[in-house]
Amino acid sequence: MKRIGLLSDTHHYLDENIFLHFKECDEIWHAGDFGTIEIAEKIKHHPGLSHHPIFKGVYGNIDSSDIRSEYPEQLIFNCEDVKVMIKHIGGYPGRYAPGVKNTIQQEKIKLFISGHSHILKIIYDEKLDCLHMNPGAAGNQGWHLVRTIIRFSIDGKNIKDCEVIELGKKNF
Repeated sequence: MKRIGLLSDTHHYLDENIFLHFKECDEIWHAGDFGTIEIAEKIKHHPGLSHHPIFKGVYGNIDSSDIRSEYPEQLIFNCEDVKVMIKHIGGYPGRYAPGVKNTIQQEKIKLFISGHSHILKIIYDEKLDCLHMNPGAAGNQGWHLVRTIIRFSIDGKNIKDCEVIELGKKNF
């Protein structure tokens, strides 16, 4: 079983409270729009984490070349027995970005994660037999009012124990 911490759209801001919630996570995934490479480095090496979890991320539309040279536009990987895809601008069931639906079908993706919209969504796509997650935005930039992250577990083929965590209102 793996405990996963999921965040997106930090936009140059990293709330230290994230590490209280991700302290026991085995992996932390960032769905793009870090803002700076320092955000990724802080997450990977934060002393508040009980161990150094595996860190995965994709770049977003605001990310510059330092992030784009280290993180891909899209990731496809297995976590336990679940095939996962992460892409910053990916859409959601019924409104996928171009090419995403085909990739989900061809690769037999079971968990599709996107960011970009700053809208927290967890939706099961029955047609594609795939769970979609967007953790909303953990940063202060954007139109969202409350900063959010998600924590969940993957145990074999099961995605479970999903928790939406509100970090509080964004700082204006």
